[in-house]
Formats: sequence, structure tokens, C-alpha cells
Amino acid sequence: MSERPRILITGFGPFPGAPSNPTMPLVKRLSELRRPALDDVDISSHIFHVTYDTVDRELPRLIAERRPHALLMFGLAARTSYLRIETRARNAVTTTFPDADRRIARKAVIVPGAHPGSFGPHMQRLLRAALATGIDARPSRDAGSYLCNYLSWRAIEATSTEGGPRLAAFIHVPRLPRAGTVLPRGSSRITLEALVDAGEAMLMELVKLAR
Repeated sequence: MSERPRILITGFGPFPGAPSNPTMPLVKRLSELRRPALDDVDISSHIFHVTYDTVDRELPRLIAERRPHALLMFGLAARTSYLRIETRARNAVTTTFPDADRRIARKAVIVPGAHPGSFGPHMQRLLRAALATGIDARPSRDAGSYLCNYLSWRAIEATSTEGGPRLAAFIHVPRLPRAGTVLPRGSSRITLEALVDAGEAMLMELVKLAR
């Protein structure tokens, strides 16, 4: 491509049950990377307030204003101990768990009658890039039914619209261990530094794909 690749990196803020969201420092670190391979890349970032209305309002505005060629999105999977490379978005919304504004969705689907949406084969390349850093990363076909899945669905929709990004990717990260705390068995031992390394590797791969 003749123009500079534009990548939008997103994360989420805190939400009920997760007062600290590791995607916030992760997105900050990735957006501040200085590498020769990124000299001709426009990288911007955004943190979504964890509500459906916010995603519906801000994602289209971000795409219109920043015109990203690719979206690299991160979310928290609090009960998972490894990095989850999501391959699709389910046509599902939880009607029991409230968003950050304490609002509960009234419908259990995003688009009545629609099939799951797929990110595409590029997710396998991102998976391999993450694994090469030594992190525990695995493919996932279930992004849940909360805001991470909802954003994934809307982002996949956007890749099919005129002027939308050509590529989108969503990565679920585990909770980060707190210093001085004893982790329950099965908890993630992945550190922020490991997340940044894996995130950088996936970002580099996405830049190659966007060129």
C-alpha cells in the first residue's frame, strides 16, 4: 500500500467484578512503542468505557476520524489463565450481567437470525506471533457474551463497510498477578511485560498484513 499503515489499538476500562483492567496499561505501552519497523506506521489508541452504548457510539466515530487499516483490540478474561486469540464473535449478549453503567441488555442476541462472525485466517498468524514470544496463547472460538464479544461483533461488521478497517483482531488477556499476593491454583502467572512482548509481536504481524 502507498499510504502509511494506520493501526488502532483498543482496551477497556474497569467493570463490575474487575476494578483493575490490565488492558489499560497494555494498550498504553503498545501505543508508546518506538521501533524502526514502526517508523512509518500511525498508531493510535483508545480505552472504551465498558458499556454497549459506548461501543455503538465511539467505534464508528473512531473509524471515521482515524481511518484505521486494522484494529487490534484487547479485553479481560478474568477466569482464563492464558492469552486467548479470538477467532470469531458470537451472536449473543448476556441478559444477566450489567455493564459498567449497571445496565442490562434486554435482548440475548446482537442481530436476530445472524450467524457468528469470523475475524479471518490472519488470526492464526497472530497466534503464531504470540507463541513465538514464549507466552501461553491458545485459539478461542468463544469470546463470551459480554462487551468483548459485542465489540468483536461490531468490529467484524465494520470490516465489511465502505471506509472501514480491512482487518480486525481481538485478544483476551488474563488478570495480572498483584505483587506480594499468593495466587490461587490455576491462576495466571503472566506478567504485564509478557503481555507487552506478545502484544508487540502481534502488532508487528498486523502491520505486515496491513501493508
